[in-house]
Amino acid sequence: MEKLETYMLTVIEDRRQGRPAAVLRWVLKQLSRLYAAIVQLRLALYTHGIFRYHTLGCQVVSVGNLTVGGTGKTPIVEVFARSLQKQGRKVAILSRGYKRHEPPLYKRLFDQAIGKRKLLPTLVVSDGKHLLLDSDVSGDEPYMLASNLPNVAVLVNKNRVKAGQYAITKLGCDTLILDDGFQYLHMKHRLDIVLVDRTNPFGNKHLLPRGILREPIRNIKRASFIFITKSQGDGAEDLKKQLRELNPHAEISECRHSAKYIQDVFTGERKSLDFLKDLEVAAISGIAAPKGFEDELVRLGAKVVYHKRYADHHRYSQQELLDVINKGLGRDAKAVITTEKDAVRFPMIERRDLPIYFLRVEIEMLSGTEDFNACISRICFK
Repeated sequence: MEKLETYMLTVIEDRRQGRPAAVLRWVLKQLSRLYAAIVQLRLALYTHGIFRYHTLGCQVVSVGNLTVGGTGKTPIVEVFARSLQKQGRKVAILSRGYKRHEPPLYKRLFDQAIGKRKLLPTLVVSDGKHLLLDSDVSGDEPYMLASNLPNVAVLVNKNRVKAGQYAITKLGCDTLILDDGFQYLHMKHRLDIVLVDRTNPFGNKHLLPRGILREPIRNIKRASFIFITKSQGDGAEDLKKQLRELNPHAEISECRHSAKYIQDVFTGERKSLDFLKDLEVAAISGIAAPKGFEDELVRLGAKVVYHKRYADHHRYSQQELLDVINKGLGRDAKAVITTEKDAVRFPMIERRDLPIYFLRVEIEMLSGTEDFNACISRICFK
């Protein structure tokens, strides 16, 4: 599946040439037109009340995007959750647990038929006090959020209405954050936060499966607040102008992902970013935008002598980590560097001939800080 995903990306991004690729792009374009019609029909059915929104009687904030992957959504969710929690809200993050480990579909259906387990149980990754599940069961992003937010509950269920009901009735939560929730129309949102990647706002402007858009660009008019992520600090005036034409009422803020330190994946030891200066490193990642991660290492002064890229959300084996260590040693690397999201998917390995660190990044606001603070205050009724 990962090989197929990688191949399809080369076709979608026009990096693969030849007649077979051209024919496949034509087929994908026709499918994307059908997909667009289905997306708009579904939206219309909710808008006109034919499909019913569920309301849970509490604050519901959605954080999502128009595109598939790569906008830096998890750190934004973390910032919102931490800010709301500090303002006195009892916060729960609801995630679908994308690419978490699940039993095969046939086994889940069989277990449901014999009454052995519920088909869609709500998994409590954290109850706001204790970390209860690992990344394999919960998914890498929910586990990462739960690890970094000790006072925030994190729940996983594809049916986030059920997860929200659990958070309210069992955990006493009064504010729900839908992780990747812009397209989740089954639950009524009070606030829609939409992220737009400054480096690649809308891909090739085609919808899935010909492009990376989940819905037409014009649908950003539903957003209450727009974050331009991965900003270069140049004001992004052209992009802001485009966004304001599409959505004149949304507040717009710029932010970037700022590196803070590196941390040993297995021991927890932290080092300052100065440690990377002139250091030969091997980079390993399984994220949607690996080049940005590798470029950041270079910007911080590291010398990337070897890099290995896997598909987004790749679940690593011991042998894959050992292979990267050996490749790095062969090129005189002094350390292996990965992302925080990848680190939670690493298995324990007994031999570590090179230290393995992850790069911790946090959101740095570049503009619109007052609007962001006002947004938090409105949610908290202050």
